[in-house]
Amino acid sequence: MISRRHFFRSVGGLTAAAASTAAYGVSEPVVRLALTRYDLSPRQWPANFPLRIAALADIHACDPWMSLDRIAEIVDRTNALKPDIIVLLGDYVAGLRHVTRFIPASEWAGVLAGLKAPLGIHAVLGNHDYWDDKTVQRQGQGVPVARRALERAGIPVYENDAVRLTKGGRPFWLAGLGDQLAYMPARRYRQIARIGADDLGATLDKVTDDAPVILLAHEPDIARRVPSRVALQLSGHTHGGQVRLLGWSPAVPVKHGMRLAYGHLKLKCDVIVSGGLGCSIMPFRLGVPPEIVQVTLGGKGPLVS
Repeated sequence: MISRRHFFRSVGGLTAAAASTAAYGVSEPVVRLALTRYDLSPRQWPANFPLRIAALADIHACDPWMSLDRIAEIVDRTNALKPDIIVLLGDYVAGLRHVTRFIPASEWAGVLAGLKAPLGIHAVLGNHDYWDDKTVQRQGQGVPVARRALERAGIPVYENDAVRLTKGGRPFWLAGLGDQLAYMPARRYRQIARIGADDLGATLDKVTDDAPVILLAHEPDIARRVPSRVALQLSGHTHGGQVRLLGWSPAVPVKHGMRLAYGHLKLKCDVIVSGGLGCSIMPFRLGVPPEIVQVTLGGKGPLVS
C-alpha cells in the first residue's frame, strides 16, 4: 500500500506539474513567436518560378494577449523575412472575452499597414471579423468594420474575388474566399438561408487564364471542395487546435474522415493550415506556439521546418 507521505508527495507533484503547465500555456501566447517554413513544389506550380509568401493568421487584437506592441513585433519579424508577398488570413478582432481592452480596428489596422512586400499585402476576413460586427449581423449584410479599417490602411480585402499578379514577368492568381461562417450569429435575429459569405465557384470563375492559383480561405474545411486547378490553399481559423498534444489537436473535430487542424496536407491541391498568432475563447496555448508562416513555392520541396 502507498503511504500517506508518498500519497501527498504524489498529489503535490501532480499539482505542481499542472500549475506549471497552466502557467506556461497562459504565457505562450504573449512570449513565444515561431517561424514555420514550408518549401513546396505543387504540381500545378512551375518548378522554375520561385515565390516566397509570408502568411499571418488569427491575430485577435486585444490587450493584454495581442497588444499593439506585439502586433508591431510580428510586423517587424515578417518584414525581416523579405517575402515577395504577404497574405493575411482573417480574424483580426478579439475572439475572447477575458481581455483588458478590445483594440479598435483603426488601431490594429494602422500597425498592419507597416507590412511591406514587393507584391503587396492582401487579406481575407475571418468569422470573428463578421461576428463582432453587430450591425452586419442584424442586417444580414454589409461591410464589416474590420474590412473598412484594412482598406483605409491600404490593404485590399478579397471576398470571392481574384487578382492577377506577376513576378519577374511570370503571372499567377491570388484568390480570396468569403468567410464560410460569416452569418452564424444572424440566426438570432431571423431565419437565414445559409451562414457563409463564400462562393468558391464565383471566385474561381474570375480566373481567366491558365496561370497558377493561390487561394486564401480563412476556414480550411473548404479544401475538400477545392479543385486541382488551385495550386495552394492557405488557411487559419483552427489555431492548430490551440492545444496540440503529440501532433493531435483534440479541439478540432474530424469531418468527413479528416482533421484539417494544422500543417501541410495534400488533397487535390496543397493546403497549409497555420497555427495562427492569437487566441480564441481562452487565452491559452500549449504545443502550438504563435507562428508566422513562410511558404516558398517553386523550390526543391517538400520541406517543413
